[in-house]
Amino acid sequence: MPTFDSARLKEGHPDPLGATWDGEGTNFALFSANATKVEICLFDETGTKETARIELPEYTDQVFHGYLPGIGPGTFYGYRVHGPYEPSHGHRFNPNKLLLDPYARAHAGALKWDPAVFGYKMESGDDTTFDERDSAPFVPKNVIVDRDFDWRGEPGRQRVPWDHTVIYEAHVKGFTKRHPKVPENLRGTYAGMGDKHVIEYIKSLGVTTVELLPVHSFVNDSYLLDKKLVNYWGYNTIGFFAPDPRYASDVANSLREFKEMVARYHEGSLEVVMDVVYNHTAEGNEMGPTLSFKGIDNLSYYRLPEDKRRYINDTGTGNTVNLSHPRVIQMVCDSLRYWAQEMHVDGFRFDLGTILAREPNGFDEQSGFLKAVGQDPVLDSVKLIAEPWDCGPGGYQVGGFPPGWAEWNDKFRDTVRDFWRGEAAVTALTPRLCASGDIYDRQGRRAWASVNFVTAHDGFTLNDLVTYNDKHNQANGEDNKDGSSDNHSWNCGAEGPTDDPEIERLRERQARNILATLLLSQGTPMLLAGDEFGRTQGGNNNAYCQDSEISWLDWDIEDKGRNLQQFTRRLLALRHKYPALRRTRFYTGANNEELGVKDVTWINADGKEMQQANWDDANLKCFGMMMDGRAQVTGIRKRGQDATLLLVLNAWHDGVAFTLPEASDGKGWLRLADTNLPDATEEARFEIGATYEVTGRSVLLFLLEAE
Repeated sequence: MPTFDSARLKEGHPDPLGATWDGEGTNFALFSANATKVEICLFDETGTKETARIELPEYTDQVFHGYLPGIGPGTFYGYRVHGPYEPSHGHRFNPNKLLLDPYARAHAGALKWDPAVFGYKMESGDDTTFDERDSAPFVPKNVIVDRDFDWRGEPGRQRVPWDHTVIYEAHVKGFTKRHPKVPENLRGTYAGMGDKHVIEYIKSLGVTTVELLPVHSFVNDSYLLDKKLVNYWGYNTIGFFAPDPRYASDVANSLREFKEMVARYHEGSLEVVMDVVYNHTAEGNEMGPTLSFKGIDNLSYYRLPEDKRRYINDTGTGNTVNLSHPRVIQMVCDSLRYWAQEMHVDGFRFDLGTILAREPNGFDEQSGFLKAVGQDPVLDSVKLIAEPWDCGPGGYQVGGFPPGWAEWNDKFRDTVRDFWRGEAAVTALTPRLCASGDIYDRQGRRAWASVNFVTAHDGFTLNDLVTYNDKHNQANGEDNKDGSSDNHSWNCGAEGPTDDPEIERLRERQARNILATLLLSQGTPMLLAGDEFGRTQGGNNNAYCQDSEISWLDWDIEDKGRNLQQFTRRLLALRHKYPALRRTRFYTGANNEELGVKDVTWINADGKEMQQANWDDANLKCFGMMMDGRAQVTGIRKRGQDATLLLVLNAWHDGVAFTLPEASDGKGWLRLADTNLPDATEEARFEIGATYEVTGRSVLLFLLEAE
């Protein structure tokens, strides 16, 4: 093997961490509190032949570092880290294993599952053994990058106000793989996702913020590959700074391609939010491979129990990242700042976010990570969204995150589903319509903290929610045992597709009901991509391994799908037009003596305010929610923005005669939407006190005509 000219090697600097090119050479810096030696391995232009191995000459504040003149962008490299192999003490150093740099900005190549990628003799089944095979031929390589990018003309982060935010959850590959207007060679890529037709379509819906499923570099699980499946969702991260190269049309320029995609969204006034997985890595437990962190400093990077040979598994994936360690907190915050500052993304959704705030004593709102993020001037300015649960002890923390954070609200999801299948009482639904103030209204948090959703990547699509009672996951190869069996769904009378026109009409109306409830409720709505035109996964509620037509959006949309698209656009247009539908403060129903109004009044079918007897009626299925536009935060009325709205929901199977209520300063009601009349475009007028026949299982929205 050729050797690097040691006379050219310089000591370099311990920061920044990672491989940093300065125009003349590259500084390498790697944290490890317990290693004894670190070597940089350089590879040829194919990434297959190791051409040099250089020991980093200096060790400062637990960081190994060195500067290599003449080494620049496009160079493939990896680390070999020396130290004790003592699993019982938490140490798993093995210099025979080529390791990914935790701070690498780009990866090239895919993991090949060979026994050599394990630090122990995999065939023995004993993780205390030591394997001497070289893993380099089988693992991805790091790539040194030129981080410069001309952002001139790009408007920068969009900073859409939370009360205007509408989130659209999408998968980079699945969204464009079958898109007829995206060039075939760009489908399924960052460039395809940034295609003008894609951006124009998303913007036309009224969406403001696109939330991308994980795009950090990730690994395909061996057990899935054995079944000819893959980790499609990408919740198996191995590189927190590198966009996954599998979504790049030009792998050598994946970093630039991602930046160009973000720039196109910003030019369209759309935000980009990333779904990020900092709670675990792809290295698994003690029986997993040695790819990066495990071989760099296992004792620092992972949470280990008293028996340090094992791993704490609060994630259900084999390991848990140790967010109690200051250097690990630094890595995660450095990663977040990098994506926000250099990649211009607008926010993050944190998978299993509870883990990030868990200290050894459990979930802690004052955890080191939450404190670090809360005081960071960069991260304080982006959207932060937690998935507030994990499978560890005390792992369910909906409402437990501090001010400044938004959270996925599964109580909204389950209650809305149950209400429309006739299983939830009105008393259960009303708090959800009001941004779940019973959960989030504390410490000055705002109504937008509740990220409302009824469907997401995990679970049924909207179409399948009204088409299937049971999951149908046979394609996953697990005998339909995977995925949740508690779907809160209703097939409307037949399991799966049917030719029965009555059932079809009911399903279409139920889909509109659920969409209307989602998009007209207080809080921040999140729409699953494709739900707006009735995308189906054939009843699969756990398509994590389906890189196939099961998961890819089908853009050959039928008439009923186009009708649903138009209805979705109308709902979002109404949401954007009327501030009463997206208040930042919580509706409470309390009398405002200064204004002489209630911000929200609950109306019975007789047009009167609900009384306790109404609330106690278990058979009540139809009610109204009157939002008084005069109840502005400032108390100052604004023309065009102080509209009073009436939302009527009827989950009863039959029609209900609903008396339109009296309201101050009003002379009548205009019907803005009726899920039973989705094609109605004109605003029909009704007098105060008129009776409106509310169709069984339907939603209506009325606007009060001012005198």
